Amino acid sequence: MQGGAPFEVLETSHSHIGRGGSSTTARIRNCVTGQVLSRTFKQADTFEEADIEKKPIMFLYSHRGEYVFSEAGDRAKRFQLDAGVLGDKTKWLKPNTEVTAVFLEDKIISIILPIKIDLKVTEAPPGLRGDTVQGGTKPVTLETGAVISAPLFINQDDVVRVNTETGEYVERATKA
Repeated sequence: MQGGAPFEVLETSHSHIGRGGSSTTARIRNCVTGQVLSRTFKQADTFEEADIEKKPIMFLYSHRGEYVFSEAGDRAKRFQLDAGVLGDKTKWLKPNTEVTAVFLEDKIISIILPIKIDLKVTEAPPGLRGDTVQGGTKPVTLETGAVISAPLFINQDDVVRVNTETGEYVERATKA
C-alpha cells in the first residue's frame, strides 16, 4: 500500500551509487485503477502491506474481451473479469487452467499464473538449413496468440513450456 492505494510490484531494479546509498526503482501497478507507474524508493522507505486473500480459480474461456472464470471446486459459480484487471497475463491463459486469484476487500484485483505453462505451437516458420551455427531462434505463435522466440527445431503442433513471468521458451514438452 502506498498513499492508501494497493499496488502490485511488476519488476524491480536495484542501484548503488557510491556514498549516496542505494535505491530501488520499481514498476508498480495500482490495483484499483490499473495505472502502471515507475517509482524510485530509498532504503529508509516503508510500506504497509495490503490485507489480501488468495484463492484458486479456474479459467474457462474468453469472449469479446471478457474472461470467464469459476471457483476451482464449483464450475457453476462463474464470474467475469475484463482485460484491464488481467493485464498482459491474458496471453498465457488457455481454457481449464487453474490460477490463483488475489482478492482485496472481496474484489479480485489480480491473478497469479503458474510459473510455467505448456502451450501448443500453432504457427512456426521452417528453420532454414545453415541457421544452426549460433543456436538460432525463430518467432513462433502459440495457441493463445502469444508470440515467443523458440529454437529452430520447434515445429507446428509441438507443445512448448513457457515461463509466464519472463515470456521465454523453457523447453519442448512434447513433439508433434
